[in-house]
Amino acid sequence: MTTVGPAIRFATGSAAPVRLTSYARGGGCACKIPPGELEAMVAGLLPPPSPGQAPSASQALGPGQAPSPGQAPGGDEDRLLVGLEDGDDAAVVRTGDGTAVVSTADFFTPVVDDARDWGRIAAANALSDVYAMGGRPLVGLNLLGWPRDVLPAELAGEVLAGALDVARAAGCLVGGGHSIDSPEPLYGMAVTGLVDPDRLLRNDAGRPGVPLTLTKPLGVGILNNRHKRTGEVFAHAVAVMAALNDKASAAALEAGAVCATDVTGFGLLGHLHKLARASGVTAVVDAAAVPVLDGARESLRAGYVSGGTRRNLDWVRPHLDAGRVAEDQLQLLADAQTSGGLLVAGEIPGHPVIGELVPAVAGTTLVIR
Repeated sequence: MTTVGPAIRFATGSAAPVRLTSYARGGGCACKIPPGELEAMVAGLLPPPSPGQAPSASQALGPGQAPSPGQAPGGDEDRLLVGLEDGDDAAVVRTGDGTAVVSTADFFTPVVDDARDWGRIAAANALSDVYAMGGRPLVGLNLLGWPRDVLPAELAGEVLAGALDVARAAGCLVGGGHSIDSPEPLYGMAVTGLVDPDRLLRNDAGRPGVPLTLTKPLGVGILNNRHKRTGEVFAHAVAVMAALNDKASAAALEAGAVCATDVTGFGLLGHLHKLARASGVTAVVDAAAVPVLDGARESLRAGYVSGGTRRNLDWVRPHLDAGRVAEDQLQLLADAQTSGGLLVAGEIPGHPVIGELVPAVAGTTLVIR
């Protein structure tokens, strides 16, 4: 299951292997700003409409409502189908020719020591936001921060090469990007894609009575934390993180789903809380049905829990009915994922149903059984 070995060696003036994760305080999506703090930051960016002013398209949608098919575009704000309101995975803008543009950006510090694997994972993670909206990526731009006086340029080249491999597999062009000299290594992508505005996957379109499907197992945050602290390599976790969500997105659309999100830094509980809150429903999760990577439970018991995971659980706890579910199980459900799967309101063949959406319970968005 695990191996221990050196990272790729480069001419750094030292015989010691380069461990990229040692150059960052956090790692992967676990280095995100905590969700509560982030929401406070953006709270003032969307002032209420002035008296007599029509709300934007996204503001006009009530909980659980998707845009009406064929809805005519209005002013500039009406063209923004998905914006800041519910913290969805990407922005979506109607172009006026029957299509819409999906736009997103995602970057983070090293999640693994292997530079090419980090690039692959980061690219898959950025592309996932487009798939989570039901779109297909067209072009990505590299976002690179590099401590150029500390780490060799060849290592950065490996990161970029890994990302290019994944982008090509997705049929997504890579057209340059932007780089800075930074204290910590950072990498990700800004991605632009296309989506049918009448077939969007949104996080505010969930309805009671619909099952919940998860398309990748949990546990990569715990295994990444163990990797950072011990150097053990978990190849099966790398494979999961580097896998694209393209087929899962297509299957969700084929099944008629209209509500989805991807599971990344805020963990399953954090992203499901946002989905349930935006949709005006409560989510019920069968903890025993949630798929988990080999080695994650043992690593959790050994104490390899990230600070991001603990913050995720603290954030949702006021809205959580956990019954008799043990604390370690809750930590697993809140585990900060990097390039996780899609969480779809709907049943997707080949993937486990982990719960369902039910009518809203006052003060509770999440029920764990």
